[in-house]
Amino acid sequence: MKFLITCFISVAILLSCNVIASSVDTYQFSKPEYELRFHDLNKILRCPKCQNQNLADSNSMISQDLRREVFRLMEEGRSDDQIIEFMVMRYGDFVLYKPKFDDVTYFLWLGPIGFGVFGALVLIVVVVRQRGKRKLHVKDDIGEHLSSEEQAKLDKILNNNQ
Repeated sequence: MKFLITCFISVAILLSCNVIASSVDTYQFSKPEYELRFHDLNKILRCPKCQNQNLADSNSMISQDLRREVFRLMEEGRSDDQIIEFMVMRYGDFVLYKPKFDDVTYFLWLGPIGFGVFGALVLIVVVVRQRGKRKLHVKDDIGEHLSSEEQAKLDKILNNNQ
């Protein structure tokens, strides 16, 4: 009985190792500099399925296909810009972690700055209004506690200083 359990566990471990090993892509590059370019491109291209991972980090089927496609295009002699353009034409600007600054994406780039400026302006307006209300409130409090004679003396002192 122990022998069967041991065999079963051994087979399960071997099968899991096979699954883990099959998820690792291995490519034979015709030129050594292609390998560096390949890894750089996979870091700047986003997985369409995972949405928060680049092609290098994702193990989804679509990212494996895209890595093969990047490899194929690279081996055909295409430049990085041509490969990126191919991926953008096929999957849209979403495939890029840093989309280009153009008519469609200007809000992505300038939106956070605009919201920050708007928030700062609102904060300034609120602070200025609160200070103005506080000054009026303090002046009213002082005026309520003084008699008319004391108020006249205070006005005389304030007018002399000006």
